Amino acid sequence: MKVAVAGVVATGIEVPWGLAFLPDKSALVTERDSGKIKRIAGNQVTEVGTVAGVDPSSEGGLLGIAVDPQYPTRPYVYVYYSTGDDNRIARLDYVDGKISNPSVILEGIPQAAVHNGGRLRFGPDGFLYAGTGDGTDRPNSQSDDSLGGKILRITTDGKPAPGNPDGRLWISKGHRNVQGLAFDGQQLYAAEFGQDTWDELNAITPGANYGWPAAEGVSQLDGMVDPIAQWATKDASPSGIAFAQGHIFMAGLRGERLWAIPVADGKRTGEPVAFFTGQYGRLRTVEAAPDGSLWLTTSNTDGRGDPKPGDDQVLRLTITR
Repeated sequence: MKVAVAGVVATGIEVPWGLAFLPDKSALVTERDSGKIKRIAGNQVTEVGTVAGVDPSSEGGLLGIAVDPQYPTRPYVYVYYSTGDDNRIARLDYVDGKISNPSVILEGIPQAAVHNGGRLRFGPDGFLYAGTGDGTDRPNSQSDDSLGGKILRITTDGKPAPGNPDGRLWISKGHRNVQGLAFDGQQLYAAEFGQDTWDELNAITPGANYGWPAAEGVSQLDGMVDPIAQWATKDASPSGIAFAQGHIFMAGLRGERLWAIPVADGKRTGEPVAFFTGQYGRLRTVEAAPDGSLWLTTSNTDGRGDPKPGDDQVLRLTITR
């Protein structure tokens, strides 16, 4: 398999974080620190609005975005963002190229300068999934009463989705900081930042405990599920992930590379392969585009990178066998 950069879709995006495609094949991208949402259509970038109440920090701000799967019948987009007190998920109208009428559907997700999670993804079941962080309070990840260190599965009104274990808002716990979610059919995968030793790719089973803070990486602890792949933190520090052509593609921040991990049925089927190591700096988000390509965002303006002319960029990638 070969992955190549076919072109630059957009430049000059300030700390891009979330990216989601609309039915017309354009995309909405969030800017973490400014709170702005921008639309990329062709090579044109336009601003569609600013989310009120966003309080940016080292890792917080305007984070994930997802488009309602019934758009435009239901003309909504959903965003995950940090305030001064918590992380929240809100529903916004998106009509005629502008956002309006924000409505908070879920609040009270633990917030801190770091470990905010933030990825949103609609599943094939039509429910909204969100990856959260422990908010730097490690016991949150194991507490059934906290939304921190969890993968949430909710309705578009912010209620527990039918079938969630014990009717809770979340389907898995024991996570440190989930910033990547992707589906292969019904199977959900999640990328997770480790502390100092191991970053993880997990195959998610509803009701399972993924071990943090007792476990980091493969630990073989009773009652806790090990990752299907792990990396030294210097080689990954993973944020967004996407599924395409039998692989999970995982963007690395500190690792400054795109990992391709072959998977099937919740298992890893081969060794991960790295692409673009050190070529584009920090990589934040990767998404499967409607035309079969991947879109990949850099994250060099986030305060931890070395911005180059044009940063931050959205790159278009092609995959060939």
